[in-house]
Amino acid sequence: MAMCSSSFSSSSQKTWIVHGILAGTAIAVAIGASAYLGRSRKFRSRVVGIIPARYASSRFEGKPLVQILGKPMIQRTWERSKLATTLDHVVVATDDERIAECCRGFGADVIMTSESCRNGTERCNEALEKLEKKYDVVVNIQGDEPLIEPEIIDGVVKALQVTPDAVFSTAVTPLKPEDGVDPNRVKCVVDNRGYAIYFSRGLIPYNKSGKVNPDFPYMLHLGIQSFDSKFLKVYSELQPTPLQQEEDLEQLKVLENGYKMKVIKVDHEAHGVDTPDDVEKIESLMRERNLS
Repeated sequence: MAMCSSSFSSSSQKTWIVHGILAGTAIAVAIGASAYLGRSRKFRSRVVGIIPARYASSRFEGKPLVQILGKPMIQRTWERSKLATTLDHVVVATDDERIAECCRGFGADVIMTSESCRNGTERCNEALEKLEKKYDVVVNIQGDEPLIEPEIIDGVVKALQVTPDAVFSTAVTPLKPEDGVDPNRVKCVVDNRGYAIYFSRGLIPYNKSGKVNPDFPYMLHLGIQSFDSKFLKVYSELQPTPLQQEEDLEQLKVLENGYKMKVIKVDHEAHGVDTPDDVEKIESLMRERNLS
């Protein structure tokens, strides 16, 4: 299977993911959770992947349906997600019948959600409530990452499964220096135990020279995130927080309310579609790598 990043090998990426998972396991042992995990191998075992999709967008209206080498972007994201081994089910959650009709056409299960959802996490929660089966973990898969790696999906799921004191997990990858001041590239800082400290659209950490330090290992946040399903319901009931609103980053509401978020580090060259100009870049990359 072709990998997203041309700079790193499959074995390198998997090593990073395994490293993050093993670190989470060590933490679980340290807090006395190993006994619990030993008793029950079914902890957070039922997993659903939800791809929230909306038609309206200030920067790119109709983005989920944009064609990328002959397929709608939402279809490419769905196909990549289906390759993840930890997901028992993958659905698309949308409030738009055009997106729903397209997704049903290529075989995806669709959950219709209300237009009042303020973000993808709230849309995931509504979709979860409408699903007939019960799930322990919900993976929020960004629909604008058509080259998302199945291994990264599996990595964030396993990280949450082995870290009982976390309610949320996500992934980061090395940030390119030229993306340091791009507000569309969300940065993340992590503590020594692999828990998120903060996310920002600005450069973090920010040194007193005011310039990007090419030797510092800045981290780029990848949009994929997984939630404990019980916490997802709590999240939707929490009021918006100041940092969340200022940065316009929904994951900050988790941190501001004192919940823990596990972060894994992966080698992945992010190729999200934020604007129409990104479509041509994605298609050129796919042609170079013979991805159809």
